[in-house]
Amino acid sequence: MKRSPAEISEAVESAREELIAFLQKMVQTASLPNHEHDVQNLVAQKLRALGLEVEIVPSNFDDLKDHPAFGDDGFSPTDRVNVIGRWPGTHTGEGKSIILNGHVDVVPVGDLSLWVDSPWSGVIREGKMFGRGSCDMKSGLCAGIFAVDVLQRLGYQPARDVLIESVIGEESGGIGTLTTIVKGYTADAVILLEPTRLEISPVQSGALTFRLTVPGRSIHAAMKAYGVSAIEKFALLLNVINKLDVERHANFKHPLFEDPHNIAPINIGTVRGGEWHSTVPEEVVAEGRMGVFPGEKNETARQMFEAAIQTAAKSDAWLSQNPPRVEWFEGQFESGETPLDHPLIQQLTAAHEHVTGSAPTLRGVTYGSDMRLFTNHAKIAATHYGPGDVGMAHAVNEFVPLEEVVTATKVVANMVAQWCGGEFK
Repeated sequence: MKRSPAEISEAVESAREELIAFLQKMVQTASLPNHEHDVQNLVAQKLRALGLEVEIVPSNFDDLKDHPAFGDDGFSPTDRVNVIGRWPGTHTGEGKSIILNGHVDVVPVGDLSLWVDSPWSGVIREGKMFGRGSCDMKSGLCAGIFAVDVLQRLGYQPARDVLIESVIGEESGGIGTLTTIVKGYTADAVILLEPTRLEISPVQSGALTFRLTVPGRSIHAAMKAYGVSAIEKFALLLNVINKLDVERHANFKHPLFEDPHNIAPINIGTVRGGEWHSTVPEEVVAEGRMGVFPGEKNETARQMFEAAIQTAAKSDAWLSQNPPRVEWFEGQFESGETPLDHPLIQQLTAAHEHVTGSAPTLRGVTYGSDMRLFTNHAKIAATHYGPGDVGMAHAVNEFVPLEEVVTATKVVANMVAQWCGGEFK
């Protein structure tokens, strides 16, 4: 027995209130890094209620430290766990297995006075749900969970396994997804339910976190001519970094990126320098993010950045004798890509078109994500697809349009039914 896309969509509509209520509960459950345990309990309870085989999988340093993709983000091995729900297939007939992957860790909320409501309110206004993690990416994970829920209500039984992975640590390096790979969880394809505005994003840029330390020579401000301002020397290097960013983009092209000048940007995120207003500052420490182009090796990007800093330093009398220092730490995201002709992309495109009546946009994303762990290290085809605009991720008053959450659930449910084979009883 088969079910049409319209029938599956109708079943999602019937579950709309439950879907939104569960998402609201997820958003209301704070899950900052190292504090994801409560929301993971919530997810595990839901997956058990669906009758899935549920495993709680801790992320442990000793299991990951020797993996080439590991980046130590300071996690606590006792509190940070991943939840894996397996819907076993019958393993009869045709079909392929799939992983629906989403992370529950969220970034800090910033200045609370800038939020209209509490970051953990989950308040709904004008068809949008607000709160930290609503867009990035509890809504996508929720869509994946309810895609399975609705298919079960319709009596569907997959021929191949469906895995739901609720992971931690994506925001700072991907230790949760890496844990699932090291532990052997695998499938024929992966959908990462990141916010893409329901666009299919089979290619991602990488991102490398760096620390730049610039030395100066302190002295009383009244004697500035006899000191060296580390802030002024940093300003020199900042100009070099910005020039490098422009030059790198001028030499790279990719058809799936909307803005050719913003594919793998370099950004300075924090700057700390000086200790007293009347002292010439003796040190500046800047931390930032180095973009990695699709297909570019992390080491190539690092070498290009370091070479630009070294060349600039050699042309300066002070820095040539007191060179700045570059360190690479925390998140070291590679780029990742799945070919457009892969069946995963083709079938997800068809599922989106069946549900919405129009072909999806295919677009690359400029951020690092766990996708590269699947494509580069697990050798599994993967793509991003989910509700919400990444422009709202990490933002004050973060929100997700609820209609996109419902549509994503419909598309993912149709995709699972087509991809995994099986039948409706």
